[in-house]
This record gives sequence, C-alpha cells and structure tokens, in this order.
Amino acid sequence: MKILWLLVAVILAQPSAANYGAEIEKYRSERVAELIAPNGWLAVQGLFWLHEGQNPAGSDSASEIRLPSRAPKRLGVFTLSGGAVTFTPDPSARVTAAGKPIETTYTFPQRGGEQAAVVSDGVSLFVIRRSDRVGLRMLDPESPARKGFQGLHYFPLDPAYRFRARFVPYEKLKAVPVPNVLGQLNTMESPGYVEFALKGQTYRLEPVYETARHDDLFFIFKDLTSRTDTYEAGRFLHTPLPKDGFVDLDFNRAYNPPCAFTDFATCPLPVKENQLPVAIKAGELRFHLPK
Repeated sequence: MKILWLLVAVILAQPSAANYGAEIEKYRSERVAELIAPNGWLAVQGLFWLHEGQNPAGSDSASEIRLPSRAPKRLGVFTLSGGAVTFTPDPSARVTAAGKPIETTYTFPQRGGEQAAVVSDGVSLFVIRRSDRVGLRMLDPESPARKGFQGLHYFPLDPAYRFRARFVPYEKLKAVPVPNVLGQLNTMESPGYVEFALKGQTYRLEPVYETARHDDLFFIFKDLTSRTDTYEAGRFLHTPLPKDGFVDLDFNRAYNPPCAFTDFATCPLPVKENQLPVAIKAGELRFHLPK
C-alpha cells in the first residue's frame, strides 16, 4: 500500500498533458504578440549601413537612406564621424526623439538602441552596431509583412522532444566564435554543454549566454528538418539555467530566428558542433512571408 501511495504522489506531481499543452499555447501566443508588435520583427523594414560623413535620408528616390513614401522627401542627414552618429533634420520635416521635437542636431547615445530612435510619420530609425559596422535599423508598423501576417505553424506538439538533458559545465566560461549572416564572427560565452538521447543515440549541443545577465541558456542549432520543413539556416531555443546538473531542453519551444521574418536582421548562425545529424520534428515550421 505504501508503494502504491508513492506512485500516486509521483503521478500527481508531474504536469498533466493538458497543463503542458496550455503552457506551450501561452508561450506561442506571447511569441506571436511580440512578432506583430509595432516594433516587432515584422515591422523591421530597413537596415542602412552608414559611411563616414553625411548620409541623406528621406522618401525621395535620390536619398541614400530611402524611407517609405509617406515619410518626408527630405527627412534630414545622418552623419557618422569616428563611430559617433548625429542627425540634423531638414527644416521642412517634423522629427522627434523620445517624444520631443528635434530642431537642431541630435546626437545618438552610444547604447541608446530603439529608445533613442528618431521618428517621423510613424517610421523609426535607430543605431545598431555590428563589430566595426554602424547602421540604422528602420521600423515601419505599416509594413505589408506585419499587416498581412497570418500566423505561425508548428510540428504537432510532442512531449517526446522535451528532454531532461545532462549539463556538463566547463571549468571556466568558454569563448565561442559565433558566425552571423554578415560573415562576421562574434565571441559569445558558453558555460558548458548538454547531452540528450533520441532514438537510442546521444547528441550534444553547446549553448551560449545571449546577454551579460546570464539569465538563461541560448541554443543556436540546426537539424535535418532545415532541408524541407524548418528555417534553412537553423533555429533558436532558450532554456532555464541548469538545475541539479540537468537542463529542461524542450524542442517544442524551438523558434525561427528574426532572419526568417525580415531581410534586415543580423542573426547568429549555428556553429558546426550544433548542426545535428538528426531530424528534430518539434517547434516552429518554416515561415513564408505574405505575397
């Protein structure tokens, strides 16, 4: 009888299939809300690499930084000088930053990001830095990609692709050179690797920390489904930090990188060791932009 009660307690302690399904649905709903937000990846409609000196912007066809037709023909001039970026508005344009009108030259803070964007007619431009390159990312909430979004598609939810993966820590953080779509190598830190078994075969993946906060593990991986069903360059997956030597590695949460939704992202790519010789039939399927 004591053994029976212990078995019941173990069963009751495990999350039910219904609860797990609801948890995944909540995660997916939050992901869609993030994608279709006015500043989500579907609104990213431009990336302009700046050259040293003056870079004119506007909707006029002669502008180096070409904006949507509803934007002013001459928005102003972005100037790159020694890594610093300033913006001088055209007298005819109405431009704001942080909700305040820009009337003279505006200097972008070094790490201002989207919060330091200049805005005109709903179009936002903010500075991004990729190694030695400095550019402007453009957000347009009126983009056809955002307006025509018809949802995401997934493999059938399968708990068999959720693993209690063994975490093997490194003695010290390992520097991992991670390639990106620009052909650059960016060094990221890895605390260790995970091992999981699928159909009798053991596989290994090496996560990195995406941010300096080290608040979760970030997996950049590719598997055989990329040939036909999932994004060609690979997928992303975030997991909680290791607990008691294990990681909750749930491929049902695998998702497409920003580059699947816009040509103006600078996504990292899987290192060779994270290109799995097996099909992981879980998570987000390949996304097709509306025609």
